[in-house]
Amino acid sequence: MKILLTGATGYIGKRLLPVLLEMGHHVTCVVRDKERLDVKAFKAEMVDVVEADLMKPETLSHVPKDIEAAYYLVHSMSKKGNFSDTELQSARNFIKFIDTTKAAQLIYLSGIINEKELSKHLESRKAVENTLKEGKTPLTVLRAGIIIGSGSASFEIIRDLVEKLPVMVAPKWLKTRCQPVAIRNVIEFLTGVLNKEETYHKHFDIYGPDLLNYKEMLEQFAEVRKLRRKIIIVPVFSPKLSSYWLYFVTSTSYPLARNLVESMKIDVIPEKNDLHELLNIELIPYKEAISMAFEKIEQNLVLSSWNDSGNNRIF
Repeated sequence: MKILLTGATGYIGKRLLPVLLEMGHHVTCVVRDKERLDVKAFKAEMVDVVEADLMKPETLSHVPKDIEAAYYLVHSMSKKGNFSDTELQSARNFIKFIDTTKAAQLIYLSGIINEKELSKHLESRKAVENTLKEGKTPLTVLRAGIIIGSGSASFEIIRDLVEKLPVMVAPKWLKTRCQPVAIRNVIEFLTGVLNKEETYHKHFDIYGPDLLNYKEMLEQFAEVRKLRRKIIIVPVFSPKLSSYWLYFVTSTSYPLARNLVESMKIDVIPEKNDLHELLNIELIPYKEAISMAFEKIEQNLVLSSWNDSGNNRIF
């Protein structure tokens, strides 16, 4: 198949690209800066790189229209200012373009948005999803919560906290629950739904087998790393103070820390579905995902990091 990949310089995009190529697909990568994507390791006839900016629809004229499917992996939590308006406009410009192509499917990686009360970044993802639905191209939406893998923002933040702080005085949102998913499973879901007509015009939450709160995630991370850690939860951390706590202790930027804190105050529990059974995907437990991530780190095989993109896109 001929596939269009946006967000190819992001954390997910860099990992999805080689898998799509291994499957025999021809991939056109849309990036804002060609210098940020090295494709020398791939067969030249299997991959193209096109420079375009979704905020400038006229630049999309260089993108081929004979594509058969497209991935929309554009998202940012770390920009200053109103990132929601930027994301919504990018989605509008993209859907206008994709509807002029031969694409039979559009795949969007979003966040889990089942709660009535949503953070700003999840409200933005929902708005983008609704915009993409307005197009004529059948949309498949995969909604993920915390993604665990070497280089992911969530993994690196947890790693920094556990490895740097033998004793943590932490905010009460560590009691918030989520169902983390391994990056390997995320890629399997993204490739698995490709050209599956039973997934068209539908959304699916994707998740791992473990329902945990953030305190349990930190404790289990410490267990895997054979570290003794003590976590004390106190109710006096304001959102601003919590953001600074993440910013100063971890490698995250302050805008990203602020948006993460806002999201972490709300339970992110997925709606159960049988997509993993349909696609024959074996869900990876949280502690195993951590071990797998460190195997990649120790072998110096980390393909991508959360801050690879110029604007620190999560994807």
